[in-house]
Amino acid sequence: MRPLLSAFVSVDYPGRPGVLQGVDLEIAPGEILGLVGESGSGKSTLALALLRLLPFRGGTTRGELRLRERDLLALSERQMRAVRGREIGLVLQSPISALNPAMRIGRQIVESWQAHRDHSPDLPGTLEMVSLPTEPSFLDRYPSQLSVGQAQRVLIAMAILHRPALLIADEPTSALDAVTQAEILKLFARLNRQLGMAVLYISHDLLSVASLCHRIAILQQGQIVETNTSEEIFQRPQHAYTQALLRAIPRVPEFLPV
Repeated sequence: MRPLLSAFVSVDYPGRPGVLQGVDLEIAPGEILGLVGESGSGKSTLALALLRLLPFRGGTTRGELRLRERDLLALSERQMRAVRGREIGLVLQSPISALNPAMRIGRQIVESWQAHRDHSPDLPGTLEMVSLPTEPSFLDRYPSQLSVGQAQRVLIAMAILHRPALLIADEPTSALDAVTQAEILKLFARLNRQLGMAVLYISHDLLSVASLCHRIAILQQGQIVETNTSEEIFQRPQHAYTQALLRAIPRVPEFLPV
């Protein structure tokens, strides 16, 4: 099967060359790939590079980046705007910051749709898909009137409006409590099954990645050091850095009887 997305990219910033160094990544259609690394390893930089958003931060992407065999690095910015949101969706880690505080939720979702389509979106169907209320009173709320979990579901709804082939989720559960984290992970798994949508799930939390992803790529200091199935990563890690990450996972202590 041909990959949906294939990338071999390096990223430089002014005064900081080699932030990413020959990162080699492939995502198959319908696959959930986890990208794991500690803070500062380059995970979010890679997400922005895949969406060609780094120039807005002064960064430069070199190498190859293909979506369904189309060379994304050769597209103009206008052509790339037609890819973002429609073919590749993005869910960020801070939902309250990502939403416009001055706009009602319904208006923001409609504008995300109208960026690529002229007719009206199926708001109730999309809201039901992410387990959000469909009543007009909910759509009339502002982001500050939502819980963090609801705000994250709104972001996910906006990201899947156009049924993209690939969804990039960048630390989407880091701002959530443990119960809501588990619910969001189940939501990603359900959307993957229902829509056949590939997911690049970026996190520093190996346990959440293991519960969701088919394969895992380990990123260390701007380089992919190991990629394998979730089972192989946890049972037979090959790279020393992967082994160190696994040793760092907290273990539940055995409680002695009183």
